[in-house]
Amino acid sequence: MEPLLGVKVGCLFSLLVLTLVCGLFPICFKWFQTATGRHRRVLSLLSCTSAGIFLGVGFMHMTAEALEGIESEIQKLVIQNSTNSEGNSDDADSAYMEYPYGELIISLGFFFVFLLESLALQCCPGAAGRSKVQEQEWGMANVLEPHSHGPLPSPSRGPLRALVLLLSLSFHSVFEGLAVGLQPTVAATVQLCLAILAHKGLVVFGVGLRLVQVGTGSRWAMLSILSLALMSPLGLALGLAVPQGVSEGGQGLAQAVLEGMAAGTFLYVTFLEILPRELAGPEAPLAKWGCVAAGFAFMAFIALWA
Repeated sequence: MEPLLGVKVGCLFSLLVLTLVCGLFPICFKWFQTATGRHRRVLSLLSCTSAGIFLGVGFMHMTAEALEGIESEIQKLVIQNSTNSEGNSDDADSAYMEYPYGELIISLGFFFVFLLESLALQCCPGAAGRSKVQEQEWGMANVLEPHSHGPLPSPSRGPLRALVLLLSLSFHSVFEGLAVGLQPTVAATVQLCLAILAHKGLVVFGVGLRLVQVGTGSRWAMLSILSLALMSPLGLALGLAVPQGVSEGGQGLAQAVLEGMAAGTFLYVTFLEILPRELAGPEAPLAKWGCVAAGFAFMAFIALWA
């Protein structure tokens, strides 16, 4: 038991340090905070790569894990109810099993964030304004492409959606750490931790870059990355505190539902904020497609082990 505990403590510090380094890197270097000429184009391609990574995380990790967890918990509940009840209830049980509960919960997460954003815009119309970084980028785009007749995209709710992105990733990070903390062997712990580290660094780097792009102040951006970095160690610590062999059905179902809601919010931000913003610029559309595809392909590759 002692070697296993030592490995898990090492994983805890590894997750914390990697998240902090990768998340603070684009915040602390001014190179990522300017958008002029070729520099702006490089940042745009880098942002497209992070958009592909977010897309891959949303589909290949968060959504897949949420669907698997919800289906497993629903099966457990149906089997438990069928053993406790008497009579012919096979038809009702099959109907319960076939209903797409996972897709419903993910969609509820999507619409929940949609509702929150609509309420925020209804109460505070000024929340829809572009940040200074966004205005600088679009102003430079107009200088470089003076004859472009395409309409500019609608104002971005960048700060609000960046907050939603952080919250959804925080939920996901807690469950990742919890999974590491519950592993019964050293080999399984190391394998899962390496899979998480392989994609977490790039994801958190994309979050830090996103915070810079929406004009978040350095202090608040650093606090946001710090809070995100603490989520996986928190989940791992919770996993260490759970006695071996303890598994409550209600607890598992609640975790699966929260993962589904987090996946829905993540997909909302990815499709309505990150991808439209990066693909709306007029320059190098094929290069942008390649960067998005490369980011997604990397996450799909990592999903073989994660």
